[in-house]
Amino acid sequence: MLSDTHPEAEKVQIELIRKMSVAERITRMRSATTMAVKLSRRAIAEANPELGPQEIDILWVELHYGKELAVGLRNYLNQRQSCNHQTQ
Repeated sequence: MLSDTHPEAEKVQIELIRKMSVAERITRMRSATTMAVKLSRRAIAEANPELGPQEIDILWVELHYGKELAVGLRNYLNQRQSCNHQTQ
């Protein structure tokens, strides 16, 4: 596997991770995942400035989980929006 991390630095990183509690590892992983999702959505928004927030979210779902799920999400959101307009 290719890495831009010096082997000695990588050994130190691995040792620090090994010393973390399970809770600390989970917290770090959640934080890294949250950051990756935010950066991914930001990249989609920058590449598609004509899209609104909901369409960016739907495109994100399509890219990560597939077109079928994105279509289902769009349909669900449209149906929910129609129901909200009818009750107002």
